[in-house]
This record gives sequence, C-alpha cells and structure tokens, in this order.
Amino acid sequence: MKKLLNISFFLFLLALLCSLSCQGWFAPKEAGESEPNLIEELDWSQAFEGGLSAQEELTALPQESMPTDYTITTSSTALVSVNELGSSVISRTYPWAECGMVRLDKIMPKEVGLNKPFNYTIKITNLMDAALSGIVVTEETPAHYKFINSNPTAKQENNKLIWVIDSLGAKATFPITISGMADYAEPLRNCTTVQTPVVPACVVVDVIEPRLKLTKTAPAEVLLCDLIPVKYIVSNAGTGSIPNVKIVDSLPPGLRTTDGRGELVFEAGTLGPGQAREFTIELRPTRTGTYTSKATATSPMGQKTESLETMTSVGLPVLSITKTGPEKLFIGRPVTYEITVTNKSDVPAKDTVVEDTIPEGMTSVKATAGAKLSDSKLLWEIGTLAPNTSEMLRISYTPTKPGMLVNDATASAYCAEPVTASVRTVVTGIPAVMLEVVDVEDPVRIGNRGTYMITVTNQGSASSRNIRISCILEDNVQYISSAGATAGSLTGDTVRFLPLGNLKPKEKAVWRIIFAAVKPGDVRFKVVMNSDELTRPVEETEATHLYE
Repeated sequence: MKKLLNISFFLFLLALLCSLSCQGWFAPKEAGESEPNLIEELDWSQAFEGGLSAQEELTALPQESMPTDYTITTSSTALVSVNELGSSVISRTYPWAECGMVRLDKIMPKEVGLNKPFNYTIKITNLMDAALSGIVVTEETPAHYKFINSNPTAKQENNKLIWVIDSLGAKATFPITISGMADYAEPLRNCTTVQTPVVPACVVVDVIEPRLKLTKTAPAEVLLCDLIPVKYIVSNAGTGSIPNVKIVDSLPPGLRTTDGRGELVFEAGTLGPGQAREFTIELRPTRTGTYTSKATATSPMGQKTESLETMTSVGLPVLSITKTGPEKLFIGRPVTYEITVTNKSDVPAKDTVVEDTIPEGMTSVKATAGAKLSDSKLLWEIGTLAPNTSEMLRISYTPTKPGMLVNDATASAYCAEPVTASVRTVVTGIPAVMLEVVDVEDPVRIGNRGTYMITVTNQGSASSRNIRISCILEDNVQYISSAGATAGSLTGDTVRFLPLGNLKPKEKAVWRIIFAAVKPGDVRFKVVMNSDELTRPVEETEATHLYE
C-alpha cells in the first residue's frame, strides 16, 4: 500500500510540474505578472486531497464499459488500466501530459496461461504537427517472462527490448507487436518507457558561394573597314548575390571604340544567383594584324574572374590589274584587249567589280560573258575573288577614226583600294590613192585644142599627204595652160603641179592641162604621182590620136 501511495504521489507531482511548466512557463503572462517560485508555492499536504488512491488507479474498469476502439486520450499523467474482453489498455503521453509530443498506448491481456505464448501491442503516436525522429521505446520484461519475437524486431539488451523510431510523421502511429510467455506462476510486470527527441532551437544560416563567370566573344576574321562586334556576358553561377560587378577590358594598340577609347568599362550592378547581364560594343581597327585580349570582371567583395582570350585577325584585300592590247592598229580592224584582275592578299576580295571604259567612235563591241553595258562602260560583277587568285576578261571593238586610242580598266572590291590599268593604241588609216588620166577630146584635129583631166581619189582610210603630180608632153602637142587643185608650170616637156598637202579619205583632187595639136600622130600623155605614203611612184598614160 505504501508503495502504491508513493507511486501515486510521484505521478501527481509530475503532472503538476508539467502543468505549471507548459501552461505557466510557456503561456503568455500579463504585464507586471511575476513568475512564482514553484517549489515554495506547492502545497504538498493538499496534493492528495480528493485524489485517487493507487489502488483505485490500477483498478480495471468494468468490461462492458470499454469501447472496442483502443484509441484513448487522457490528460492524466498516471497510467490508466481498463478492460476490454480480458485486455488492459494503458495510455500515456510523453514527456508530459500537458506538453505531450508522443502518446503510448499499450494493450495487454489481463490473464495469460503458464507456458502459453501470448501477444500484446504497443502503439506510439506522434501528437505533433511535424515529423519526429529519434524516438526510443524500451520494454523492460521480468525474469520469469520468456521473449519469443516482435514485429518490428527489437534490439535485446539483457531483459530489455529496444526499438528506435528514426522518423515518425505528423499524427502518425508506429505499432509494435510482442510475443512471449510466462514460465513461472507469478504476475508479470512489463514496463514501457518512451524517450522522446529533444527539440532543438535551430537557426538556419545560409552558406553562400557566389561564383562570378565572364565570357567574351568576337569574330575570328574581319576586314580593315569593318567594325568588330564584341559581346560580354557576366553571370553569377553560384549562390548568394554579388554586388557592384564591374567589367574592364583594356584594348590592344590598333583597336579602339568608335569614339576613340582604348579601355572598356561596364557596370553590371548586383548579380543574384543564376542571374546574367550582357553588354555589346563595336570596335574599330586602325590597321591590319591579329589582335588578342581578354576582359576581367570584379566585385568589391573579392570575386574576380577573367574571360578566355579572344583573337581577331584584321585583313585587307589587295587587288592588281593588268591590261594588254596592240600598240598600233589600222582603222576598220577590231582591237582586242585582255584584262586580268588578281587578289594578291590572303583574305577574300568581296564584291569585286571590273569596269572598262569604251572610247568614242567604237563599233561592234564584244566582251566576255557576264559583261553589262552601263552608259559608256562595260561592267563585270565577279563577286568574291578568293585569296591569290585571278580572273581574266576580254573586250573587243572596232575603231572608226584614227588617233590615239586610250582604254582604261578599273577593278574594285569591298574594303580594297581600286586599281586601274591603261593601254594606248595608235589607230591609223591606210591611204589608197587612185590616179586617173582622161583626154576629154579624142581624136583632136591639128590646130585645135584638147584637154587632159587628171583625177586623184583617196580610196583608203587615211589621208594622203603631199601628193605630187608631174605630166610629160610629147612633141606632137603644145602646152597652152594648166589649172586644178594646185598650180602647175611647164619646164621643158614636163608640167609640174605644186604638192597637194592633204587628201582626205574618199576625197578627190582634179587637175587639167590644155594643149594644142601641132603634129598628127598617136600621142602618149604620161602622168606620174608621188605622195608621202607611197614608196614608189604611180604612173598613168593616156593615148590621144592627132590628125589633119
């Protein structure tokens, strides 16, 4: 009896302390309210007034009063024993009834047979709204109890069975079934204890590792007259933010911004996790060559990174052109020129165009396929001329007048200096003079007069210069007078006319000599013509019959 009173007193004291601790210590206090001294204010003499005796606590309820559902909720700190079909149900919350984290429900038979196996169950229920871990359930068995098995399997230490519940979800239940038997006729005392987890006061501190990343991209090849597009992407590939990020790129000599700066600075601001910012700019090369550089991104917090080095080759196409053709040509014959354009650089010459100027007075113009006529020019749009390659073109036309024929051809390409080639051709005509001598009267009676007509025609394509006419008279005739393109005079039996300075193509010059018939006979009138173009004289003879 004394033992039971001691147990009852202990349970009562534990319940009272729990109630004070959970409802007093954790409940909000009014302003000015002080926390009492728990030990001094407890009235131990009244702890048992009106309370249940130990015997009453352990007395089983009538069998018919127990429900078939073994889920029991109690706010008492004491073990409660009830009967249901010969079973006892004990329920208790841990660590205290008023501050319960888990509840223990234990169902055991009221009576068991000696050396006869029987089962009983233990249920552990999570009363919290969050999962719990580290719950330890310990079942202490008496010496005359023989343990057979359990589900789940228990860890055995002497007369103790131990289950460790690693995780129990909110409001979830963990059932345990134990099998055993009594091997001595004495009441069994199987005691269960539950060790609840300690709920720590945790503060989560984020550990960040920001990681600055920078990429720089630029084209591998450009031409000198191109702008170079450059792109920078700075990002935070880690965790946490990086404030006041700055990108700096010092340009090598020969590269400048469009406004003449040699250093680039971009303010990227604050970069959050996974955040990136992009910057673009165009650079202007001032000379050919290969340019390498890399950019740096920094933050006042100490982060620093460099981009990979970019390499850009700046080239310039260089063209050359040659043109060949005859130095001398006769009018009426076609002249042909060959034009060769060459890319002498190691970069392509884009949009290559060749122009040939057609001189005035040309007919029958012919050219290599692809030529287009534009005003007085022929155009060839070659397109891209690969490095160290050539393209040959031909053009042909016929001059219609003599003189110095100057023909120019020009080649140009994108970003290349235009080049020009010229050919000079002397175009000359071929003088072809024809001499005709006619006696206007034939026959001529003695004592009468007759006329000889001398005609020189230039049938060629060039002027005939310094035409000189000489006429020889026989004794049968007597010189009376002469006239014509130039004046003439008689010396002995020869009439000489002054030289005709220029006889143009298709023009004629006429001279006349009047004579008197003085002696009958078959007379011959001989004319001799010379000019600057003739290497030997031209002679013509006219026969005239003189009679009485």
